[in-house]
Amino acid sequence: DLVIAQVNPRMPRVLGRSFIHVDDVDVVVECEEPLLTVGRPPEFEAARQVARHVAKLIDDGSTLQLSLGATPQAILVALEGKNDLGVHTQFMTDGIMNLVSLGVINNRRKGLNESKCVASGAIGSEALYEFLDDNPGLAFYPSDYVNDPAIIAQHNKMVSVNVIMALDLTGQAAADALPYNHFTGVNGIMDFVRGSVMSPGGKSILMLPSTTLDGKASRIVPSLERMAVVVPRGDVHYVATEYGVVNLFGKTLEERAMALIGIAHPDFRDELFHMAKEEGLLGPGRTLHESIFGVYPLWLEETRDYSGQRVLFRPARPVDERLIQEHFYDLDRRDVFRRFMHEKRIFGRDEVAGMSGIDYVKDLTLVAVVGDVGFEKAVAMGGYYLNPATNMAEIAFSVNRDWQRKGLSRVILDKLAEAARNHGIAGFLAMTTPENVGMIKLFRTLPFPIRSTVEGETMVLVARFDGEP
Repeated sequence: DLVIAQVNPRMPRVLGRSFIHVDDVDVVVECEEPLLTVGRPPEFEAARQVARHVAKLIDDGSTLQLSLGATPQAILVALEGKNDLGVHTQFMTDGIMNLVSLGVINNRRKGLNESKCVASGAIGSEALYEFLDDNPGLAFYPSDYVNDPAIIAQHNKMVSVNVIMALDLTGQAAADALPYNHFTGVNGIMDFVRGSVMSPGGKSILMLPSTTLDGKASRIVPSLERMAVVVPRGDVHYVATEYGVVNLFGKTLEERAMALIGIAHPDFRDELFHMAKEEGLLGPGRTLHESIFGVYPLWLEETRDYSGQRVLFRPARPVDERLIQEHFYDLDRRDVFRRFMHEKRIFGRDEVAGMSGIDYVKDLTLVAVVGDVGFEKAVAMGGYYLNPATNMAEIAFSVNRDWQRKGLSRVILDKLAEAARNHGIAGFLAMTTPENVGMIKLFRTLPFPIRSTVEGETMVLVARFDGEP
């Protein structure tokens, strides 16, 4: 073999396993020329919205792999408030350099190659190449090391974040090259998808905008036609679009289809629903509700700490049927009676579907959950249900016994009231028993005049947002 090496003094000298001995080169050609540079990817609103969702999945102390493209670079901007991140990725970029400069990336908690960003290539601006030159905080290795799933799995909280082209309703992903994402086709995605989920606390996240750039076609499709499957559905875990994040791991085909329809663009959800029915992914009991067009209100999400345990308050999603069922079955008999005003031991899917299949305007359910996305447990929930004739919404709450008297219902009530007022709802009413002191006290925390009446064994509490009695 003939080995020819071009020596360009403008090329950065990078450390790591990136040197060859001069005896292994047959011909040396000296040629000084400018390096190829790539400017910032164009900014898309969809990319920023996806980045907001994905950033919530990345914990402090995580090690990152990000593919190229506008969305991964938007994620790097969204991560500026994180701490102690590490990097083990295919390509160093300007976004990674910026987080290193801010101290967000310090590689202290990687578990492998600590104190160093590890990569096998770089593409970006001249400033990036100057940053790489003789930088002891960087180490470049061949792809057979960087992309080795066994190496990837040795990192703490390894999070792989990759852009895909399309996804079918069973979770199969196509990942051919996208604009401004020319380097991450088939070659490296599966290495990081499988390596990251083997890592302690690791996650695999696939991202895609919900539509093509012209908005005329959905990227979530009933089936992949004329596109190769790059990531099999059994390897797909987290999926993010600008309309939310779902975790498909361990889900049935029906649950997968409902979850993905819920994060598709609203203009295409009815078509996807009907196609899923035709292909047998959804059972005959599934019907199309107006709620399927609801846009997830991310602004209602909030994470709070209770005695060292993080609790996420968020709106319910269509895929939360089982979550809500399990919450009701965890309640004791007295709390079930207080919630439903009668004895109840069976919580059917049709009934629960009305609490998860909401439009976020006329009907809204909030849940307080613990655990990772896709494996959460609901410890409290509350919702309002509008009566269009009166423009008043009835509210109801339930809290697991171990989580009572911690203020979870108050947080949910405040969020429900804010959302209801934003949507022009006139006020709240609650039906309870005179003995349910907790519910009565909770309702009276509303900053509006409260009117109460007792009819037999039922107490009706009313609060109008305009202050009228």
